[in-house]
Amino acid sequence: MPSNLPRGRPNASRQWPAPGSPWLMKQKWHDLLFIHWPVPVGQLRPHVPARLEIETYDNSAWLGVVPFRMSGIRLHGSPPLPGASAMPELNVRTYVRAEGKPGVWFFSLDATNPLAVMAARQFFRLPYFRAAMRCQHRPGGEIVYTSRRTDAQTRSEAKPAEFRGRYAPAGDVFHARSGSIEYFLTERYCLYAEARGEILRCEIDHDPWPLAPAHSEIEVNTMAAALGVGLPATTPLLHFAGFQDVRVWRMRRIR
Repeated sequence: MPSNLPRGRPNASRQWPAPGSPWLMKQKWHDLLFIHWPVPVGQLRPHVPARLEIETYDNSAWLGVVPFRMSGIRLHGSPPLPGASAMPELNVRTYVRAEGKPGVWFFSLDATNPLAVMAARQFFRLPYFRAAMRCQHRPGGEIVYTSRRTDAQTRSEAKPAEFRGRYAPAGDVFHARSGSIEYFLTERYCLYAEARGEILRCEIDHDPWPLAPAHSEIEVNTMAAALGVGLPATTPLLHFAGFQDVRVWRMRRIR
């Protein structure tokens, strides 16, 4: 569902300015489904470094499972990377803060391209895993998405994990209002990682999220179970975003 919201204007949803230094990488994100459940902070605390505050909304931490696909992946000053410029990705995440900057903490990121997985693990210190994935468009705007982690067969830290479902937008596009649950879950302009006991931050920049209500039918979802986290037996919050153009900066150590 393409956004009819204007692009190219300053992003008033940012809580701090985008870096003035040159960006490292650009990516285009397509057909995202944000699936979120409230979970107790205590369930996530063992999986998040103690130096990071786990943020809450309505007295709960939030766990997200986000299937989407990427394209146009390129380094600054270079064309799209041969053989690694487009692929599906599925991430499992929560929301944290350090030095006053709210961001994203990834528990896992599954992708199809082995080169991209290796590079992301090495240079961004993110827990990427290889997976067999497929993202198909159906008539009427429905997206059929499947992912099965294949690294689990060869790497001890890669637990079996699978997602199968279908989803589609189900309403008009909107921008999240500051203070709303949609804003809390999506309008975040950095991510955090850990390497050798140090906390790293990666700044990102994009337009405000063009969100829409969504509906989905999830057949299989063991992404959180692979982490050892149980999801509540409640209907998750669903939001769809058709497109996002993203700039990514280098990882930096925080104090």
